[in-house]
Amino acid sequence: MLKRVIQASFLLIGGTLGVLFIPHLFKLFSFTTNPVINNPYVAAVVGAAILALISVVLTMPIVNFIKWMEERLLKAPIFDLLFGTIGLMVGLSVAFLVSFGLESIQIPIITSVLPIVLSVILGYLGFQVGFQKREEFIFAVYSAKNTGPKKKEVAEVSATTHGNLHKILDTSVIIDGRIVDVAATGFLEGILVVPQFVLTELQHIADSSDTLKRTKGRRGLDVLKLLQTADGPTVLITDEDFVDVAEVDLKLVRLAKSMSGLVVTNDFNLNKVADLHGVPVLNINDLANAVKPVVIPGEEMHVVVIKDGKEQNQGIAYLDDGTMIVVEDGRYHIGNAIDVVVTSVLQTSAGRMIFAKPKNGKATRAN
Repeated sequence: MLKRVIQASFLLIGGTLGVLFIPHLFKLFSFTTNPVINNPYVAAVVGAAILALISVVLTMPIVNFIKWMEERLLKAPIFDLLFGTIGLMVGLSVAFLVSFGLESIQIPIITSVLPIVLSVILGYLGFQVGFQKREEFIFAVYSAKNTGPKKKEVAEVSATTHGNLHKILDTSVIIDGRIVDVAATGFLEGILVVPQFVLTELQHIADSSDTLKRTKGRRGLDVLKLLQTADGPTVLITDEDFVDVAEVDLKLVRLAKSMSGLVVTNDFNLNKVADLHGVPVLNINDLANAVKPVVIPGEEMHVVVIKDGKEQNQGIAYLDDGTMIVVEDGRYHIGNAIDVVVTSVLQTSAGRMIFAKPKNGKATRAN
């Protein structure tokens, strides 16, 4: 359909250009004695035929370019398009006002060419400024509203809007199961969205021949049943899919963009992919790390070293909440309960790791 529209546009443009310019071209070649040449219908047919030949070469590149632009626009967040369009309108308005002021100058090149140049340059600059400064514009609007007597009311509306965002669950957070407890406490508001392609992935895992995978898949289905029956956020199962994308993670990101929502996960890699695409993420591991007791360097702990570490002479111990402790020279204390001193703490979205050393120093290695 798009190809035919472009071909029809070429014919109309060709016919119009033929009526306007072909008679003048024939006059240059001394064909004025032939009355047929001055017939506008003949000129329109000739112009349309010329553009039809040109369209054979240009139609497909134009179709591909339009489809590429359409795909880019559909992927772009709505606020990017909104503020970019506003900036473009402002730039074109400024270009029109400047061009209107230049009409008094009786110089042909200024009155004819300069308005076109100004429209292109100022339109592009306006779009870029609106697109790049969208977050500052939004922040300025909210700041202006919050300085008035309705500050509390605006804050409540903002919080309500944020709470009603769609929260798309991925496979890992469903299998993990902690989402049920988080939702039951009331800390997770709004609508929990479970895409059909996530349910399909869970079903494939539950039907796996591997016992561990089959157990995880069935656990994920049980967790979804608990979310649907328990008091808490509404669970919405959507059939929206993206057949042009094979990876589930990218489908989740696309769905979050289309629904103006956010992704709930405990997958570190998905967290990074969503950040790169500008999609907000609620990471269950971040929440778990936030509510863990704070451990600071110099604090003493009593742990049991249970195995070797990756590095030479390291030992590994665990806290009750599953936090791993890497003990320097802990290899010599495997199987023993010892007092250690915390040296540093590494905390990321993938979890928390504590580094420590024995309080009483390195033990002698048994012969």
